[in-house]
Amino acid sequence: MITASLAHTAPQDTLSVAMKKGSAVEHDRAEGSSFMSALLDGRMDADGYVAYLQRLRLVYDALESTATTLSDDPIAVPFIDSALNRLATIDADLAHWAPAGAPELSSPAAIAYAERITDSARWGGAFVAHHYTRYLGDLSGGQAIGRILDRTFDLGGEGIAFYAFDEIGKVKPYKDRYRDRLDTIGEAMSSDDRDRLVDEVRFAFNCNQALFAELSELHPGL
Repeated sequence: MITASLAHTAPQDTLSVAMKKGSAVEHDRAEGSSFMSALLDGRMDADGYVAYLQRLRLVYDALESTATTLSDDPIAVPFIDSALNRLATIDADLAHWAPAGAPELSSPAAIAYAERITDSARWGGAFVAHHYTRYLGDLSGGQAIGRILDRTFDLGGEGIAFYAFDEIGKVKPYKDRYRDRLDTIGEAMSSDDRDRLVDEVRFAFNCNQALFAELSELHPGL
């Protein structure tokens, strides 16, 4: 039985293609949120962006901690790369945007997202789904967000360390190699495990959507 999540994928699809096709609806919903629209349109205010960074910190703390847990996992290891780590860059950006200290964080959506990532330590494929959703997004649309913030707030390159991946070389070749690794692990997976991984990508995008919905409620004027 083909689940709804895989209705637009085919058995002959490589894993990277199946992940993209199988999560297209969820990806579009997350990207089309009012909060993300404000960010992409240059309508984000500083308080809104600080709130966003605070939530990302919880998410990336979970990602990097789980990566350490899975340092010997055969599925996860090909993707774990310290050059991608974002926690230190988020802290640097928070120091720029909120030099007096960020407000206390209360975020059920970010906590639930981080807990889901931590739970992915039970199976390397689930971790890869979250790793892909976050880091490939950072290396794709995230690059545009960094440029928009730089221009909107006249930052001169300050406060957007999160979007700088200086240690990986050129972005496109890195992304191509990443997708090649996805396809390699996909070749060794059963169809059930491929489906399970794609479903986790969908879940990851839903986590992002919930996070954006929470931010939209906090900043309805954006």
